[in-house]
Formats: sequence, structure tokens, C-alpha cells
Amino acid sequence: MTAESRRIVLAARPTGMVDASTTRLETVPVPRPEPGEAVVRVRYLSIDPTIRTWMDDAPGYMPPIELGAVVRSGGIGEVVASASDLYAVGDTVFGMLGWQDHAVVDEAGNTAQVIPEGVDLKATMSVFGVTGMTAYFGLLDVGEMQPGDTVVVSAAAGATGSVVGQVARLRGARRVVGIAGGPAKCRFLVEDLGFDGAIDYKGEDVDERLSALCPDGIDLYFDNVGGAILDACLQHLAMRARVVCCGAISAYNDRSGGHGLKNTFRLITERARMEGFLVLDYLDRFPEAQAEMFGWVADGQVRHAEHVVEGLEHAPEALNLLFTGGNTGKVVVAVDGD
Repeated sequence: MTAESRRIVLAARPTGMVDASTTRLETVPVPRPEPGEAVVRVRYLSIDPTIRTWMDDAPGYMPPIELGAVVRSGGIGEVVASASDLYAVGDTVFGMLGWQDHAVVDEAGNTAQVIPEGVDLKATMSVFGVTGMTAYFGLLDVGEMQPGDTVVVSAAAGATGSVVGQVARLRGARRVVGIAGGPAKCRFLVEDLGFDGAIDYKGEDVDERLSALCPDGIDLYFDNVGGAILDACLQHLAMRARVVCCGAISAYNDRSGGHGLKNTFRLITERARMEGFLVLDYLDRFPEAQAEMFGWVADGQVRHAEHVVEGLEHAPEALNLLFTGGNTGKVVVAVDGD
């Protein structure tokens, strides 16, 4: 009997949140490797907001996922069959493995990287992976954070925002303020991660709280959400402030226009700068950032949290958590539910 493998494919373009009509669970034979290839048994999936943008038929930094194709995402797995000199059976690898039990990686395209033994696999997808690197380079390179800055970050209890705040504190920020949804997340930021203050955008007036927590203005705002929260933070920029545009999660489920910004004039009056970036531009510099991050994590100076959803079949619901605020930290799917 041929061994079977599950996969989740894009069945229809979503018009809002991902629902039962958007994806389809299929069963196919386990692939066999061609020369130069290896078959990976997927263990963990990295669930990131950008997956939702790839589902749209819209231009972006990567092409849209084709209808009927496996939903694209990063993942970690074990090589179970190999016809490659680069990947050996038993290797643990990270790559764009997708929402499936088994993926094929190719040495010609170097589509997966071997992970050294002893590394925390879920941390590889969060603080040591794209999430942590996004926080590191967005804050320090794009935002040019300086000691003494007042730093504000939105989606602060999420995978990227939580690291941004901690790195800012380690690099000498005068004040670090996080914006998150709900009292529990705000307590997590202050009591567990060492933020100086937190704003509950669901239950507090963001503008008023920014005035109270940042009386001298915001020197660096790390934006993960766009929309109304970005607009509120623009109103509080200090002279020569920097706004780092990392994501716009408030608009990913509605590309029709969303919240129009009214306070961009502050960029002029405060001689401020607003700049977007993609962490892919920093791939060649990951080792230097990972080395520093390893040290901080080992010393307990940077903490990380993973929100684990069990079972491949629940990957669509895991993606929706990012838009409902149902997660704290990095969302990871344990494919086998283990």
C-alpha cells in the first residue's frame, strides 16, 4: 500500500478571514525524491500574517499562491528520504515547506537549511528565525534606535513586537511602550517582558494613553498593524522620529481602503521619517544577529513565547488567531498534534 500524506491547498481567494471555503484538505501519496532532492516530514509550521496576503490575487514581494496549490509557509521537518548530497536522512531542516505532511526540498535551489543539533526548534521559527531577525534589523538598522529613545511598538504581545520591545530595552531605550489587545497581554508585556508601559487598544483610548506614557513624544515607532493605531502614533512623534513599517495586519483581511491616515503632516513638522522594509533584504546578515540573540536568550535577557496549535488540519484556524488577537507570542502548528 502506498503511504499517504495530507496537504492543505488554497481552494478559493478569501474575501475576509479564512473560512471553510478558502482551503481544502487533501490526501496524496508520499512523494519520492528525484536526484538532488530530499523528502522532509514536516513537524512544525510557522504561521505568519503574510500568509494571508499571499492568498490574495494581488502583487507583492512574492507571487500569490495559485488556486489548488499547497498553502505556502515556513516550516521545520526531518529528512526521511534523500537523493541529495546536501541533505542526509535524519537531518532537521528549515525551509518554505508549506501546509503539508511531506515536502520536497531541492539542493539546486538550496530550498532548506540544515539546523544544528540541540537548537530549540520552535525558537528557530521565532526568536532565532524570521521573527527575531525582523525585530532586530527593523529596530536597529531601519529604525536606527539610539540609547535614550522612547520606543513604541504595536502588536507588542505578538511574535515580532515582543522581541522588539526587549531588544530596545537591552540597547538602552529610555522608555519602551507596547500596544496590545486586552489586560492579560498588557500585564504580560510589563510583568514578564519588562516593558515600561502598555496600552490596551481594545479598552483604552490610545491617544490619551500615549500622551500619558510618552510625554516627550515617540522617538521610534515600530508599526505592525497600520490603520488607526499608526495614525494615533503619528500624532505623538518627537523631533527626528523614525517610523518603521513592518506590517499592516489591520488591513490584510480588507484591501478596500481601510483607515485613511490623517496625521502624516507630523512627518513634516517633526522632520520625521517613515520607512518600510522586508527582512529578506538582511538574509546575509542573519548570523551576526542570531549570535547576539543567542547570547541574550541564554542569559535570560530575551524571553520568547510560542502559541502552539496542534494538528495540520487546524492551520487555517491558527492563521486566523493572528487577526482575532487570540495568540500571545509566535503561532506555531505542530503538524502531528504532538
